Amino acid sequence: MEKIASFTVNHLTLLRGVYVSRKDTTPSGDVITTFDVRMTEPNRQPPLSGRALHAIEHLAATFLRNHAEWRDKVVYWGPMGCLTGNYLLLSGDYESCDIVPLLRETFRFIADFEGDIPGATPRDCGNYSYMDLGEAREAARRYLDEVLDCMTPQQLVYPQ
Repeated sequence: MEKIASFTVNHLTLLRGVYVSRKDTTPSGDVITTFDVRMTEPNRQPPLSGRALHAIEHLAATFLRNHAEWRDKVVYWGPMGCLTGNYLLLSGDYESCDIVPLLRETFRFIADFEGDIPGATPRDCGNYSYMDLGEAREAARRYLDEVLDCMTPQQLVYPQ
């Protein structure tokens, strides 16, 4: 069986950053761009906790789906199974640099968020109590300060 594209990325040298993971064209001709929003260095830094990543998922998805400019382009936001980041799927043909400002807004929102996490109720979520807002805020602030606010070209293109 052929490896899927995401398993061909060299995770030994992958940095925290924002990468185009793939671009797909639907039968109707629309392009869907999948972004790898990598928050920790795989196999070199500790992964995010599941509780933090779940809170980030709820906050980012809510923020993005309500964003005045981008809401109609958001297809999906969700965590990676390896707990090192998230996937963002957008309708349209984009490059990593196109969404860095949007991700800065998103992670600033998460880092500064106070109150009840949207959708964190038994009615709205299948595991509503499995969240840690404090850890989510800390991870978002670290990613914002250490990655998004000082991006380098090598953090925008997958390593060879």
